[in-house]
Amino acid sequence: MVLEILTPEKKLYSGEATLVQLPGVDGSFEILNRHAPIISALAAGVVKANTTEGVKRFDITGGFVECLNNKVIIVAEGGAPKN
Repeated sequence: MVLEILTPEKKLYSGEATLVQLPGVDGSFEILNRHAPIISALAAGVVKANTTEGVKRFDITGGFVECLNNKVIIVAEGGAPKN
């Protein structure tokens, strides 16, 4: 699936992923390849993505995620790659 992580300042990531773990406001959840359509609010926390380049982690300060047609778009209030 295609994953994009966006903030108002810049695009943090754009590429292929097989799994995305997200900090939902009601608890963490995962999106896998061919997931059903979903829109959800996100809390501050860590987004973990299994990508073709390995596991990537990003700190976000909250936002929203949309999954539709095998594309996951995360719009975060703020964020940065996590080492």
